[in-house]
Amino acid sequence: MNRHFIAFLFAISTTLTSSVWCADPAKPKPIKAMLITGGCCHDYGRQKEALKLGLQQRANVTVDLVHSEDTTTKARFSMYENPDWAAGYDVIIHDECTSDVKEMPYVQNILNAHKNGVAAVNLHCAMHCYRVGTDDWFQFVGIHSTGHGPQKPIDVTFVHRDHPVSKGLENWTTVNEELYNNVRLFETSTPLARGRQDTGKKIDDYVVTWTTEYGKSRVFSTTLGHNTATVADSRYLDLVARGLLWSVGKLGDDSKPLPGYEGTGVKPIVIDDLKPQPDPKASGK
Repeated sequence: MNRHFIAFLFAISTTLTSSVWCADPAKPKPIKAMLITGGCCHDYGRQKEALKLGLQQRANVTVDLVHSEDTTTKARFSMYENPDWAAGYDVIIHDECTSDVKEMPYVQNILNAHKNGVAAVNLHCAMHCYRVGTDDWFQFVGIHSTGHGPQKPIDVTFVHRDHPVSKGLENWTTVNEELYNNVRLFETSTPLARGRQDTGKKIDDYVVTWTTEYGKSRVFSTTLGHNTATVADSRYLDLVARGLLWSVGKLGDDSKPLPGYEGTGVKPIVIDDLKPQPDPKASGK
């Protein structure tokens, strides 16, 4: 066989092989997330399961659980004593409720991880944590809130329709929920949605979802999510999943996960099926 023809066949074969490899790139590694739950006043046993399942349905993310069985406002997490507590994680989901943990070195360890670039998602009572007497924690979450109204439905209205997190999402009304007040929205924060609640005595209207720039990190936060029915709601999970993807730079301008960061497929979550699993990383006082 003519050696020039053999060389031609080799070149064609190499080109085809290269094309196949380029058309089928390896799926990127999952986003590595840590979900922290525990403390006062919430059904964290089932809510952590709903969040883990719902987020993994919607994004290529592995959610590791860190949970405290302490149901007081003084729940502590031993990992926070370590300055490198967030090493190896792309994003931390703060869903704890620990307003009476006030030691500044402990709180600074948490904040330093985010100042140095670890993204964050803050849910509901995270906004009421670590009341050390300064604005340090509030600047991180992007809002200063001191309390909430009664357990009544909240009308959620998206006010930033062009942001990738909220683009195309429909306004909705929650089940009975707590509407957190806004003492101050920091200048680093961008409101995405507001909540309106008829308390029976007056109408309250506050920002309920926003994004924040903090140090080297992106932060997404929502005060929604007191009750398990809300946390398991597909509309809530869609919002939080988008916020998580945005925080790590994996949400496209079209509000869809970037290629390779799609989840396993969205399916309804039945609350009665959420049976808390033993957590080998459980952290108590």
